[in-house]
Amino acid sequence: MIFPETSRTFKASYKCLSVSMLPGNERQDLENGGKIIMPPSALDALTRFNVEYPMLFKLINAEKDRHSHAGVLEFVADEGNCYLPLWMMDNLLLEEGETINIESVSLPIAKFSKFQPNSVDFLDITNPKAVLENALRNFACLTAGDVIAIKYNKKIYELSVLETKPGNAVSIIECDMNVEFEAPVGYKETSDQNEDNAQDDPQQSHVMEEVVETFKGSGVRLDGKRKKESQLDAPVIRKVLPRGVPDYDYKFGVLTFDRGVKAISDRIPEDNTEAAASAKDNFQGQGFSIKNSNQ
Repeated sequence: MIFPETSRTFKASYKCLSVSMLPGNERQDLENGGKIIMPPSALDALTRFNVEYPMLFKLINAEKDRHSHAGVLEFVADEGNCYLPLWMMDNLLLEEGETINIESVSLPIAKFSKFQPNSVDFLDITNPKAVLENALRNFACLTAGDVIAIKYNKKIYELSVLETKPGNAVSIIECDMNVEFEAPVGYKETSDQNEDNAQDDPQQSHVMEEVVETFKGSGVRLDGKRKKESQLDAPVIRKVLPRGVPDYDYKFGVLTFDRGVKAISDRIPEDNTEAAASAKDNFQGQGFSIKNSNQ
């Protein structure tokens, strides 16, 4: 039923049905978005009232004192009926066949909105901001306090609209809107557990150490210098980062080759006399010249 008005405001009451009840409905996209389907008589009345474009409407459930906002997708509903997405009916606490009041409104252009996923499964999406931006193309407006539903990879994700600016209801048609995400419901408990584990063992969450055993036994240096026992017996400790954790100590443009050997400047100079004596002990016997002495 359409109520006559002297102003430019359109008001009407319809029987509310879900889009799955639309006769001859074989389209799967009607549930994806925030737009409703109204009867042809509503278009005639809107034209007479000279309602501004885009056509936006306030949906009111007077019995439950609930309201939301939506755009219109088509004017093909049966007279007296109005078809809504199921998630919108849940927000308005409406059952099939109950009465809904609809009136035309003018909403400010959105500047900011904040969402909170109702499940941590939303974090499995590679680029959630891009997915949300693509899904909002099927919406005409947003209302703070609503829980919207978007479909991605054959799965339905629910997000609560926590905040909208510059008003509690905004138009998102042809606008530049900043979007923020609150931590999903249930994510905070998992995060606290990870922080507790990191406090108990900070090395485990960031850097692990691996002991590399060096060759055991005796050895002889080719340059004749005396061998230091610490060079063979002392184990080498190497820093190992867990998989997926970057090395935050890395310096751009610097290649580090860690072999567990001290720099030349840190080595202790040794006595040449002792080195020569060590060389004599290691190499004994008579030497021969390859060159023929008769030539």
